Amino acid sequence: MNAVGIDVSKGTSTVAIMRPFGEVVASPFEVKHTGSELSKLAEMLRVLDGETKVVMECTGAYHLPIAYALNEAELFVSTVNPIITHNYDNNSIRKARNDKSDAIKIANYAITNWLKLTKYIPEEDVRHMLKTYSRQYSKYKKINAMLKNNLISLLDSTFPGVNELFSSPPRKRDGHEKWVDFVANFWHCKCVCTLSQKVFTQRYRKWCKRTGYNFSQSKAEDVYIESLGHVCVIPMNETTKLLITQAASQINAISETIETLACEMKVLAASLPEYPVVMEFFGVGDILGPQLIAEIGDIYRYFKKSSLVRFAGLEPVENQSGKFRGKESISKQGSSHLRKTLFQVMDCLLKQAPADDPIFQFLDRKRAEGKHYYSYMTASSAKFLRIYYARVRQYLESLKSDT
Repeated sequence: MNAVGIDVSKGTSTVAIMRPFGEVVASPFEVKHTGSELSKLAEMLRVLDGETKVVMECTGAYHLPIAYALNEAELFVSTVNPIITHNYDNNSIRKARNDKSDAIKIANYAITNWLKLTKYIPEEDVRHMLKTYSRQYSKYKKINAMLKNNLISLLDSTFPGVNELFSSPPRKRDGHEKWVDFVANFWHCKCVCTLSQKVFTQRYRKWCKRTGYNFSQSKAEDVYIESLGHVCVIPMNETTKLLITQAASQINAISETIETLACEMKVLAASLPEYPVVMEFFGVGDILGPQLIAEIGDIYRYFKKSSLVRFAGLEPVENQSGKFRGKESISKQGSSHLRKTLFQVMDCLLKQAPADDPIFQFLDRKRAEGKHYYSYMTASSAKFLRIYYARVRQYLESLKSDT
């Protein structure tokens, strides 16, 4: 048996080949993530005597090229959580570590857990792209929130409170928000209050028609009244205009990107077989539905319901030593992106309060028992995953039986 341990880093990996009882087949050496070098590595491993298994850590996207190349070469590849290999054989007080020692450590882990290693199965292209879109969507949402806060901070010095005058949701076609487009044109309170109310109302009406927003006479009056009486610390000049308009244009550009990503996520998710049953869950909409599918992935990756709960890091853990019994909490050693998505679904259930939904009934019961907010939210998230697992598996099995 040949245990191949690979310590993965960006663009380069360190490979060690070991056999039982500490026999070194090949001292640690480096391999670049290029087609030619990975082909040479695959050919080298294929000619070894005996069964060969390759083990590497899941390191974001860095391990994917080498895992994919070796799997295509029909080698047994297994990817493991870095926490597992980090804690394996951690019986030394020395803190020094390097890529070579890590590769040997991973190879020894493979020998110890030879029969327990699970084969790496490459993710489908659609699911991989859906997850990529989902992660990018979340990052752009964070940037968008940061840019909005920056614009509001600038407006506090030129037109305080203007962002609170408009409550229109983002437009579906481009993601623009009315208050952002408004301040791009009326960027200082003096752009409004130096005009008469009649003249401003006419300009506001034309602006609404030109930009595709609904006009309201009462809204024009509210905006005009709000513009009066402010003491602005930033003067009305071209420099200030540049600051506000550039900040607004950045928000609009990000908003358009977010809307494009959301549309593409929906198209990709709709092409997957479990999409109809996932969208039937209460609290799951056009955004959270694709994100759930993206983060959970193929339901057949999980052997049972508890495997999916552990993947999300929602399984309870207990701190106990003798008579001491610590407070129970969740492990959080799972997908933080999935936990965030589940939290948003639970928040939607709390706000909508559907009396006939089993997940909300469970959530409401835990809340009535006096549980802490995070306690009943995480317990309900785990409950959601168990029901998700059962429904999706049942639906997919029914599709197979029909064919």
